[in-house]
Amino acid sequence: MTGAGVPDIAEHAQLGPVVGMIADRSCAVLSLDVFDTLLWRRVPRPTDVFTVLAAHLRATGQLPGWIGDAAFRRMRIGAEQRARAGRGALGPEVSLFDIWRAMPEAVVDPVGLDALVAAEVRVERSCTVVDLDVAALIGVARAHGVPVVLVSDTYFTAEQLAALLDRPEIGPLDDIAVFRSHEHGADKAGGLWPIVLGALDRAPRQVLHIGDNRVADHEVPAALGVRTLHYERVDADFTRVIERESETTDPFGPFGALVDPAHGDFGMTTLRARTLGAHAPAATASRTAAWRYGAAVLGPVLTGFAEWAAHRAHEAGTSVLWCPMREGELLAAMVNAAAEARGWAVRAEPVWLSRQVTSVAALDPLDPGAVRAFIRKRYRLSARQLLEMLRLRPGDVPGLVGSLDSLLDDEQLVDSVGRALTETEHLRTRLSKVVDTARERLVRSLRAAGALDAEDLTLVDLGWGGTIQHQLAKALRDAGVDIAPAGLYLVADERAAGVLLDGLRVEGYLGQVDHPREVVRAVSRSPEVVEQCVNALCGSLLAFDEDGAPVLGPVEGSAAQQAERAAAKAGIRAFQANWARYVGTDKNWPLLGTTAAPRLATVLTRALQAPDAREAAFLGDWAHEDNFGSAVVTPVVPDDLAAAIPYLSPNDLDDLDMRDCFWPALLAASDPGLAAATRAVAEGAVDRAVFEPSGEPFGTLLRYRLADDTWHDTPRRRVRINHNGLSFARVDFRGPDVVDVSLAIPGRPAIVRVDWIEARVVTGREGRACALRWEQPDEFAELTFVDCRWLGGNLVEFEHPHAAVWLPLAARCGAAVSSGQVTVAFAMLPQSWSLPGPRMPEERDPAPIPAQVALSTRVVEEYRARGPVGVIAGAARVAARKLTGD
Repeated sequence: MTGAGVPDIAEHAQLGPVVGMIADRSCAVLSLDVFDTLLWRRVPRPTDVFTVLAAHLRATGQLPGWIGDAAFRRMRIGAEQRARAGRGALGPEVSLFDIWRAMPEAVVDPVGLDALVAAEVRVERSCTVVDLDVAALIGVARAHGVPVVLVSDTYFTAEQLAALLDRPEIGPLDDIAVFRSHEHGADKAGGLWPIVLGALDRAPRQVLHIGDNRVADHEVPAALGVRTLHYERVDADFTRVIERESETTDPFGPFGALVDPAHGDFGMTTLRARTLGAHAPAATASRTAAWRYGAAVLGPVLTGFAEWAAHRAHEAGTSVLWCPMREGELLAAMVNAAAEARGWAVRAEPVWLSRQVTSVAALDPLDPGAVRAFIRKRYRLSARQLLEMLRLRPGDVPGLVGSLDSLLDDEQLVDSVGRALTETEHLRTRLSKVVDTARERLVRSLRAAGALDAEDLTLVDLGWGGTIQHQLAKALRDAGVDIAPAGLYLVADERAAGVLLDGLRVEGYLGQVDHPREVVRAVSRSPEVVEQCVNALCGSLLAFDEDGAPVLGPVEGSAAQQAERAAAKAGIRAFQANWARYVGTDKNWPLLGTTAAPRLATVLTRALQAPDAREAAFLGDWAHEDNFGSAVVTPVVPDDLAAAIPYLSPNDLDDLDMRDCFWPALLAASDPGLAAATRAVAEGAVDRAVFEPSGEPFGTLLRYRLADDTWHDTPRRRVRINHNGLSFARVDFRGPDVVDVSLAIPGRPAIVRVDWIEARVVTGREGRACALRWEQPDEFAELTFVDCRWLGGNLVEFEHPHAAVWLPLAARCGAAVSSGQVTVAFAMLPQSWSLPGPRMPEERDPAPIPAQVALSTRVVEEYRARGPVGVIAGAARVAARKLTGD
C-alpha cells in the first residue's frame, strides 16, 4: 500500500514478487536489461544525454561554439541513424565508433575519433545511475545462489559497458554474464534471445527477465517461453503528467528546453516514476490519486525547496530554521531530512505562528488608519466576530450595538467601526491592552520554543506575501526584541516588495516578488491545494493562552478530505525518502538549487494550470478555511459555479476573483473543451486573445440604486461567447442600502436567452445572506425592462448597449442590501450596433411591463413550435434580411 517511506525490496509493488521467486528457487536465472532497468539516466529521455554531452564538449573545447545543444542532439541522433542504415548486409548493429564516424569530419577531425568516443562514455557515466531496487534484487539473487545475466541492446563495447557498470551498488561483475547486441550482431527483438538461451543451457521457463521495453524485454522473450516482468519506466498516468509539463516520452521528439546542461533533469523524471511504481495503490481511488499527486507533483517541488532552504542556512551559518505551523510540521521534517542526507549541521523546528496572531500583536491601536486596515483585511467578518477577536464585549462599544451582525464588507461600515473602536480614550486603552496581551503571549511562546535564543530568526514557509514575517517583525520591535526575522519561501509574490523595502530579508525559491511572473502568478492565484497538502491536520492558530500555548480553531473538512490530505503528505515524504536514498549513495548527486528551480516551477505551475480529471475528482470536493479571523469555509470548487461551467471561457476563468473560485483551472477540468482551451493558453500554444470576440468590445454593466434614489456604476465585465456558444457574466457591488440593480446583460444590441440570473446578497444591519434566482418565465415576467423587450419565456431583445433588466433586490429580500454578487448565464445573438441612442435607467421612471406581452404572430409560432432556439433562429433570419436590405 502507499506509504511515506521507501518500501523494502520484498514489499516493492513491481519487484517484490521476484524476491519470493528467487528465494524459493522457482527461477534458475535472473536476467536483467541494462539501460532504463539496472541503470537509468538523469535525463527525461535517453537522447537528452546528447544535450549534456554538447555542453561538456563545448566547455572542453571539443565542439565548435556555433553548434548549440539542440542542434548537436539532432546531429547525434542523425549520425546513429545514418550509421545503422549504412551497414547493409552487415546488419544494423553499430558501435559508438561507427556512430562518430558518421558525424561531420569538421567536428571529428580536429579532436580525434578516440577522444570524442571517450568523452561520450565519460558523460554517460556521469549521467547514469544504478537503480537501487534492481541492485537489491541482484543482492538477493547472489544470496540464494541464483545466477544473474545482463541482456542489452547497446552500441557500447564490452570495456565501455563495464566502465558504466563498475559501481559499488552492483558489486563485482565477475559472476555476471553480459550479452550485448553489438557483440552478437542482433538486438533482443531481432535474434539475440535465442543466443542468450543457448548460452545459458536452460529451459526458457527457468529464466526470469526484467526490462522496460514492452517488445524487446517482454513480448519477444515471452513468445520463446521466458517468464518476464515488464519494469515499466513511465506508466500511462505519469506520462500524462510529463506531457502536461511540456515534456515528451518520444526519444526522438523535440529538444527539451528545461534540460540542464550539467545535470539533465536532476533525475526527476525517473525518480518520480520509480517512486510511483514502488508503491501499491491505496484503499480507495481518491487516496491513490492524492498519494500520486503528492509523489509526482508536490514531492519533487517540496524536496527541492527543503534542500534549498537547508543549503541556504548551511551557507549562512544558520544552525536552526523555524517553520511556522501549520505548514511547519511537514516542512521542518523535510528540511531536517535534506540536511541529514547532505551532512549539513542545520536543523528545523516547527513554531506556532499565523497571520491572525501576528496581525493582532502588530496592531497600532492608537492609529485609526491602522485599525481600519486591520478590519479591511478580514473576509466576511461581522462586527460581533471582530469584537470577539479583540476580546471586547458589545457593551464596550455602544456605537456598534445596532450593527453587530452586519458584515464588514462596506467601506462606510468599516470606517464607522474603526472610528467606534478608537474614538474614546477608554476604548483606545482597552484596545491597547488587548494588543499588549497578544504581543506578550506571542513573545512568550517564541521564547519557550527557543526561537528568540539566537541573534537571528529565519522562517521557512510556503510564502506568498511575507505577511507573517512582516507583522512578526513589527510585533518584536514593539516588544523591544532586537531581532529582524528573515524569510525563506517557496514563492514570494509582489506583496513581498513591501517587506523588502522595510529592510527584511525575503528569498523565494521558485519565484521572488513577481519574477518569474508566470510562476508567481500561477502559484499565488491558486495556492490552496499546496497549503492543504502541507498543513498539519489541525485547526488554525487563533491566539495564545496566558501560558503561551496555542489556541486552535476547529479542524475543517470532511473525513474523506482529511484522509486524502494524509495520503498526499505520504506521497510527498515517499518521494523525498527515495531522493535521499540516492543522495546517500553518490557524494556528487546534484543539488536542487537555483538551477533546478525552473524545472520544479514547471512541475508545480502546470499542475495548477491544468489539473487532470483524476486530480479534479478528489481535489474538487475539498474545502478551504479562511484562517484569518473569519470562520468562513469555502469549497475549492464553489457549488454556485459548478452550474456555470458550460458557460465559461478561459478568459472568464481568468476574470474570476480568488473569492469567487480558489482554483479556476480545477473548475475547468470537468469540461473537456474548456479544460483543453485553458491548458492551451497555459502552455502558450494559443494566445488568450483568441477567445475574445472580434470587433468593438462589449460587456455586462451593473448599476445599483440606493435608498436615496442615486445610481452608481460598477466596472463593465467583458462578455465572451465560448465553445458551447454560451456566455457568462459575474459582477460584484457594495453600497449602503442598495434597493435595485440594473443589469445590461450583453452590453450591446442582441437577442438574449437568459438561462438564469442569480443574486447572492447580504442585507444591511442584519447581515443576513440571501440567495435570489430568476429562471422561470413567470419570474422574468415580473421584472422591469428598460430599452429592451421581453419576448416570452426566457428571451429578451436588448436594443441598446445600456438596455437593462432591473432586479428588485430589496423587495425580494425584505430589506436593503449592503453587498452582493450577480451572476448571469445566457446565450446571445448579437444584433447590429446601428440603433437609436441609449436611454439610461435614471432618465425615466419605467413602468413595469405586463405579465403577458403581445408577441408577433411569427415569434409566437416559432416559440411554440421550436422553443427559444426557434425564436433565435427566426430573429437571425430577420437580422440577416435587415443587413442585406432584402
